[in-house]
Amino acid sequence: MMKRICTVVFTILLMITMTACDFQKRESPTHITMYLWDKSMSKQLTPWLEEQFPNVDFTFLVGYNSISFYQNLLAHGDFPDILTCRRFSLNDASKINGQLLDMSQTELVGTFYSAYIENNRDVDGAIKWLPMCAEIDGFLANLDVFESCGVELPTCYAEFAEACSVFEANGIRCFENDYSEDYSCLEIMQGCAIPELTNLKGVKWRIEYESEKDDEQVALDEQVWNAVFEKFERFLKDTYARPSDTEMNFRDMKSDFLNGKCAIIRGTGNDCVVLSTEENLHCVMLPFYGETADDNWLLTYPIYQVAVNKDVEKDPAKKAIILKVLEMMFSEEGQSMAAAGSTVITYNETVGIELRESLAPAKECVEANHLYQRLASTEIFAISKDVASKMIRGEYGPEEAFEDFNKQLVTPPSPTQDKIVASLNTNYDYAFTSHGNPAASAVINTLRKQLQSDALIGYSTLITSSVYAGDYTEQQLNWLVCNRAQLRSAQMTGAEIREVMEWLVDVKENGANPVRHKDLLPVVSGMEYVTRAQGDGTFALAAVTMNGMPLEEEKTYSVLLLGDDGAIENEIFCGCPMPDTIREMLQPVDGKAADHLMAALSNGSQMEKPTEYVTILQQDQ
Repeated sequence: MMKRICTVVFTILLMITMTACDFQKRESPTHITMYLWDKSMSKQLTPWLEEQFPNVDFTFLVGYNSISFYQNLLAHGDFPDILTCRRFSLNDASKINGQLLDMSQTELVGTFYSAYIENNRDVDGAIKWLPMCAEIDGFLANLDVFESCGVELPTCYAEFAEACSVFEANGIRCFENDYSEDYSCLEIMQGCAIPELTNLKGVKWRIEYESEKDDEQVALDEQVWNAVFEKFERFLKDTYARPSDTEMNFRDMKSDFLNGKCAIIRGTGNDCVVLSTEENLHCVMLPFYGETADDNWLLTYPIYQVAVNKDVEKDPAKKAIILKVLEMMFSEEGQSMAAAGSTVITYNETVGIELRESLAPAKECVEANHLYQRLASTEIFAISKDVASKMIRGEYGPEEAFEDFNKQLVTPPSPTQDKIVASLNTNYDYAFTSHGNPAASAVINTLRKQLQSDALIGYSTLITSSVYAGDYTEQQLNWLVCNRAQLRSAQMTGAEIREVMEWLVDVKENGANPVRHKDLLPVVSGMEYVTRAQGDGTFALAAVTMNGMPLEEEKTYSVLLLGDDGAIENEIFCGCPMPDTIREMLQPVDGKAADHLMAALSNGSQMEKPTEYVTILQQDQ
């Protein structure tokens, strides 16, 4: 017995020694690059991750919500350590699968409900994408309208159809959906026939489709998808769809719903909570109805999917840290941070997320695990909108819809050669140094020269990657600049320029910090600034110069601002509103930043060289 105890103690001491040695080898922070599908991930998740992992040097970049975007990064050898994507399917992801880490043998995979993780399993058994907590999608009911028309909440499809007829007879639109959006068409089309899509034949077809090869297009299963189109046609008739509904957007749909002109809309659980709490609407969530009360379903989709670059296997210690980061992300607290106040459900058995009261009518579906994870490949999105619109306008019945959808699905797009709009000779790295970001500086300098301004101040998330030497298509140039970065101009005095810089750098009196991480420090052109790191993740503006010369307080300069106000002003992000005196003088610039960048690089022109636009002093300097 004593020998066994000694052996255990020796093993523990050995493990502690090995761990200590490993940490000694890693005196410098581990650098992890993580791409965010949207800036919303920086509301709570990214600052929380930095708090949880103080010895990790994170670079968070806001990219694009597209697998094709990651393909472009991979082609240029700039693939991140961790990547996220919301518009996702295994079918699309196959294009980058070879570069992704197989996580099927990790403990983390074992925390997921098997039904949902199986949707992400490759044909060879690998699991390379993990689904973050999910939006739930169904119908939202205005209870005041139901009460005024004497209608009870439906429990099955027949009761739903009957309720619709009563609303229409009372001069109220029974149902509206933003059919102008591809995702919304896809949601309703699949939601109408979830039992068919989740039966044995439906699951078999989905596996075949998700694992198809480029030269082996998988057609629709006739039995499954004929039922989908038949039920969708029935739904359109029962909800009194009109040809003009193809132009319906979410704003108008929401307005009709709030004003009692419409009884039911398609929406998410979070839409329901927001309408209930912020608009004081008596609103509840209802499921997609089946033939009986036991066959109702909710449609779900992860708020994003997560994958890891398999190159991390070359550094076992870094791989272990990244898997720890993922474990934290998928913990109960991590998913709460990822949701950032939105109403979601979880795909993990080990995590509990309580549903709000307004979602009570849909609770039975959650408890019965009647949660369908939507099929959402890029081609399915586009085809759904096209075919749904034709059915809404009465151009197609179920048979024509099936034939057209199937034809579009199995017909490979005609090969096209994207036009080259720019050819660059020099690489500039996305790597923040004590004197700034070379890639961002090159882009900002090029835009300032093209727009002939004295200075350009860039803030929030600006560019998405390094600048690559080589040919660029229009799409690739668009991908280089963040899609929400807007351009505005103003005539500013030196004093007003300093005010802008103080807004973007200094901590405010209420403690709000505009620099959530170093990548949010302003990128400037035609000017320079000095800032002091205060040792707690905050910075203080020390000096501003114009082309190396002192800023003249009374002199007027032409200034451009490039950025996304929401990422700085919104209380849930940085909570640092733009000074009103500055906002009033700003005028929009025609065209997107990417358009001006394209014009600057036409006819063989090159990017302007980066400049050392910032000097970061440490606390003791």
